[in-house]
Amino acid sequence: MSKRSSSSASTDQAAEEPWYAGGLKFNCSQCGDCCTGAPGFVWVKKSEIEAIAALVNQDVAAFEKEYTRNVGIRKSLREFPNGDCVFFDTESRRCTVYEARPRQCRTWPFWESNLKSPEAWKQTCEVCPGSGKGQVYSLDEIEIRRKEFRV
Repeated sequence: MSKRSSSSASTDQAAEEPWYAGGLKFNCSQCGDCCTGAPGFVWVKKSEIEAIAALVNQDVAAFEKEYTRNVGIRKSLREFPNGDCVFFDTESRRCTVYEARPRQCRTWPFWESNLKSPEAWKQTCEVCPGSGKGQVYSLDEIEIRRKEFRV
């Protein structure tokens, strides 16, 4: 039985690592661009609905009726007619429920769709002024976020 050489083992390990193994930079500029614009979906699960409802001091049933919409079997936060998130304050350009924001918001920009290739990440950096700048997130930190919410 032969043993693998250490250089072969490290080559195999390097081949398994994603292109962003050295980490990626991100620092939210709080521009609000990810909260505004074209209509879309901000998916929320029960625990997120409960957390946001508590933050805005509303019971869950009333919160769901006022702030969520059903999309098939899932729930999404409502939007204003222009596509802006219902919790985005246009005057301050801030999220009014930031402390309890859904995982979709917390994990941006480390979504699978943004990490699939260096080109996808470059496109993300072109549309998000905080991507590619600021704090370096390690591979482990990125992977935690990537696995928490898949887009």
